[in-house]
Amino acid sequence: MTALTDTFTLRNGVRIPKVGFGTWQVPDGDVAYNAVANALKAGYRHIDTAWQYQNEKSVGKAIRDSGIPRDQIFVTTKLPAKSKSYDESLKFFEETMQNLGLDYVDLYLIHAPWPWEEMGADYSKENVEVWRAMEKIYKSGRAKAIGISNFNVQDQKNILENCEIEPMVNQLQYYIGYTEPQNVQFAKESGMLVEAFSPLATGYLLKNDTVADIAKQNNVTIAQLAIKYCIQHDILPLPKAVNPAHINENKELDFVIPDEDMETLDSLVDTAPGEDHNE
Repeated sequence: MTALTDTFTLRNGVRIPKVGFGTWQVPDGDVAYNAVANALKAGYRHIDTAWQYQNEKSVGKAIRDSGIPRDQIFVTTKLPAKSKSYDESLKFFEETMQNLGLDYVDLYLIHAPWPWEEMGADYSKENVEVWRAMEKIYKSGRAKAIGISNFNVQDQKNILENCEIEPMVNQLQYYIGYTEPQNVQFAKESGMLVEAFSPLATGYLLKNDTVADIAKQNNVTIAQLAIKYCIQHDILPLPKAVNPAHINENKELDFVIPDEDMETLDSLVDTAPGEDHNE
């Protein structure tokens, strides 16, 4: 069984709901506001956004308007990937908090180890300075946990070897057929919880016949199968949806994928042609 209120526990004792609600590519305004509002009504208690998504204002307003006590909603957002200095990172955090209209966030992540337009570039030295800013934010109490996103093994080692407070989460691209095994293994062995953004490969996974067949055999949707696949690997999925029916469908996870089906899913590669990879 998996309920939206089930939790993982981070290295600092903070509890985080096992299923998040992603908002990447959800436009600001009514679309983002209604998606988050409907997710919260459906029982989701973990909302993931980012400065880069340009929807923090609508996401924050939906959270504030929900009537749900703040301490019952886990809110994640992210420092822009382009922010690669101590002072700039603190400035962007203030901007994010103003956007959200919240007193604190539950998890704050460095969105990527390099600016998006320089994907793969070496910003090791700068990331150490950025992490110092993350530690300052954490010590202030305005972020209950801090972590990283899109960090490969070398980037993870760089932070771990130059930190006072170890990252608690690494959010990675992860879906059936693309599971970043080295990055995931290193993060887990280092005590980080791994989160999966785009567990449906931004929709491309829905076109895979093998995945569709296994979903049908288990009487579940492809989306439900993909989300549960992450959870059965102790990965926290962040599915995105704007359609209320899909929002509700995606939370129906009261099933177990049989071992033989998990083995088949584990063996698949290139399940989502067309999906971009951050490497």
